[in-house]
Amino acid sequence: MTRIDSLTPRGIPGVLGAAPGVAEDAEAYDAAGGYRGTTSAAELLADIDAAGLRGRGGADYLTAAGLRAVRDAGDRPVVVANGEEGEPGSVKDRWLLRARPHLVLDGLLRAAEITGARRGYVYLSDAAAGERVRRALAERPPRLPVEVVETRHTSVAGEESAVVRRINGGPALPTAEPTCSHEESVGGAPTLVANVETLARIALIAARPDGGRHTARSTLVTLAGGGADPLLAEVPYGCTLRTLARAQGTPEPAGVLMGGLFGGLIGPHFLDLALGPDTLAAAGAALGCGAIRFLAPEECPVSLASAAVAHLAAESARQCGSCVTGTGSIRDDVGSLTTGTAAPGLVSRLHRRATALPGRGACGLLDAAARTAGSLLRAFPHLVRSHLDAPCPACAAPAAPLTVAVPRVAGRPVPRPHSAACPGRNWP
Repeated sequence: MTRIDSLTPRGIPGVLGAAPGVAEDAEAYDAAGGYRGTTSAAELLADIDAAGLRGRGGADYLTAAGLRAVRDAGDRPVVVANGEEGEPGSVKDRWLLRARPHLVLDGLLRAAEITGARRGYVYLSDAAAGERVRRALAERPPRLPVEVVETRHTSVAGEESAVVRRINGGPALPTAEPTCSHEESVGGAPTLVANVETLARIALIAARPDGGRHTARSTLVTLAGGGADPLLAEVPYGCTLRTLARAQGTPEPAGVLMGGLFGGLIGPHFLDLALGPDTLAAAGAALGCGAIRFLAPEECPVSLASAAVAHLAAESARQCGSCVTGTGSIRDDVGSLTTGTAAPGLVSRLHRRATALPGRGACGLLDAAARTAGSLLRAFPHLVRSHLDAPCPACAAPAAPLTVAVPRVAGRPVPRPHSAACPGRNWP
């Protein structure tokens, strides 16, 4: 990955900042207007609500609703900036903590003001991000105690109940019986667990309430796959997947894996779909954490699905029998398609598992495996059938890694002419 590009409207600050190639210190953030604002906590909450800001961790909840729930739940709440990216195809949260820690901390303090929180935490597993956050806290000590809590990186360590357990001194594993964090959480206090990009957008809305809708309707995406270099970009809702694919360097993808490993596969006939939570949901997909992987024409979707479910099975917390058995069975079934060893009845068996297994685990990992298998059957039924008849040459090649590294960022690129697919935005 070599570039980070900001595509927000002129005059409206974006999450990537004015100089994405430079790690931002307190002096630079203060000079750009950070940590300041004339609105009260109540006014900021109203602005967040009016903007329609949704969480960027993958669940897509309305941010204002979560803030109100914690504010109204009792005394001495806690706020947590969740920067633990379990998705192998996402880099946005680690990049924000490394490059713009003050923007995240500003948002954390705003969330604390709204909820009445007396303590804050930054939760992460990336050592470089942890170092930058600690340096930022030393540069500009916050108005309330903020502690950095590090954990071991796993796919489930960023799940909300796992975050709470780890901060409370336990393992970073989801609870078997999920509860609402504002009801019972860190030290028994009402707790807001917010994704770091969500908090960054809260800080931007506080700085420019008039740009709140633009801020809420733009999102960070990690674009990868197709043999091209990955790209981290801030894009407005409404851009098409085809436009994103061309920007990333895969102009004619054979399909798309949406939302990292949680959004499902879609076929090339959806490339003109406009980016956005509602439009993607209508197509049976999800934006999730904003990780989007394109398949090159020579790549096989069955091979990618197999790699995805194998990764999920390996990352199971092994707390739920349904997850251990379910993810393992899906892995074996999809894997047998890639080797030409599928047993009779595989398609109907995969369909039953994709339908029956979601919701039976303590976290979303089993759901992701089931969704991947189900979307493969829906989006590429002809390829699944052909894999039943004979081994696939493309599947014999080693699968490309699912992991995307945090970028070493060059300077801000020179904008190119406006794209018809994203009118009014500068496209690299």
